Amino acid sequence: MGYIYFNSERLGLPLIPAYFGIKGSGSAVAFRQGVNYAVSGSTATDSSLVEASASGSVVINASLGVQLAWFKQSLPSICGNTTSDCRDFIGRSLILMGEIGGNDYNIPLSKGKSIDDVRSYVPLVIDTIISTINELIDMGAQTLVIPGNFPIGCFPSYLTTVVSEKEGYDPLTGCLTKLNEFSEYHNKMLQTKLNQIRELNPNVFVIYADYYNAAMQIYYSPDEYGFTNGPLKACCGCGGPYNYNAFARCGDASTTLCDEPDKYVSWDGVHLTEAAYKLISKSLFQGPYTTPEFSSLCPRPSTSQGTVGLSSSI
Repeated sequence: MGYIYFNSERLGLPLIPAYFGIKGSGSAVAFRQGVNYAVSGSTATDSSLVEASASGSVVINASLGVQLAWFKQSLPSICGNTTSDCRDFIGRSLILMGEIGGNDYNIPLSKGKSIDDVRSYVPLVIDTIISTINELIDMGAQTLVIPGNFPIGCFPSYLTTVVSEKEGYDPLTGCLTKLNEFSEYHNKMLQTKLNQIRELNPNVFVIYADYYNAAMQIYYSPDEYGFTNGPLKACCGCGGPYNYNAFARCGDASTTLCDEPDKYVSWDGVHLTEAAYKLISKSLFQGPYTTPEFSSLCPRPSTSQGTVGLSSSI
């Protein structure tokens, strides 16, 4: 989850350590400066549900509910043993919850489920995210950033594995239209639910981070942002029009690494490059891609405040 580190940098906070990197260290200082609970490949809904939707898949048991449980377990190290102290500390912390939910769709799609089939999973994924937000608010959270999903139709992994007729591609970007419409469907439903939370909790800052359009600005005008080697081709891969092969991932002996990663949008066909994450982070914190705009709500926190990250670490 590269963007959480750029976000910390922009807020003047220390780089946030991974939960399993400091778990058991006994260092209250490390916990109080922020913790990243994200796990690569994790899902919003319970792993067993995703496995059932994608026959033959083994899903890591690090769903949003599991990550929330880890957060609760680490509270004594973060804020002591009293409920009032923890509630106060959580209220002064920035909680980044996501991006998550993408793997709930990516896994069944990769196993051959149709977009229409996977579309039926969206309400459950959204309800899981909303339930976690409400629980965090009940614990005292006052400032939460909840990202939407990325435009997965622009990812080399999908462009390689999903075959479409010519009309299935966006003529301006080359991205797969139906997959991007699917991401927008998730994001619109999420925003509707977030509006309901705002109405019920007018004193809580619930900030929607529009990862979709922050990324789409790059796909529409890659040269303008310095991504001159094409926005749809992976930097690290083993050939083909999008330099992606699901059976030869980045790091395998058969793959090669590009010379100038900062001129690519995609790192390995699934994750973005550092340069792309950096631009998206800047767009979120200094541009128009949050609702309400982040810069108008959140002063730069002191290092006595923390950041909590729960996500899929895409």
